[in-house]
Amino acid sequence: MVAHPILVISQDASRARQIEDALQHGGFPVVAPTDPAQPSTELANNDLAAVVVDLSLPGLDRPALASSLAPATPTLQPEPLEAVERRHILATLQFTGWNKRRAALILGIARSTLIQKVRRYRLKAPGVPIR
Repeated sequence: MVAHPILVISQDASRARQIEDALQHGGFPVVAPTDPAQPSTELANNDLAAVVVDLSLPGLDRPALASSLAPATPTLQPEPLEAVERRHILATLQFTGWNKRRAALILGIARSTLIQKVRRYRLKAPGVPIR
């Protein structure tokens, strides 16, 4: 899995270098903008994990920066609660290695309720036939 880089934007080169060094020491990939006063190019062209910005940059176009950082309009469609519950139960069972007692504790429901929902949603562990 490739880690997404962190963009560090600051006019103060020594401050930027300290932040970059600290992040890199922590194992994070870091990228620096080609023009610190106009970081929107890097924001548009990189799949970034995070952005560290010195807001005191002279000439920083704050509205352009804000629009670059604004999340895109969500394209998610509403779905039935049962579909969300099924997906969440399945993820929890996979996380616990299909240990129903642990999964029920994590989900905050009784083990018998979990077993009932597993049957209703026809969930099964890999290699196990559905009853």
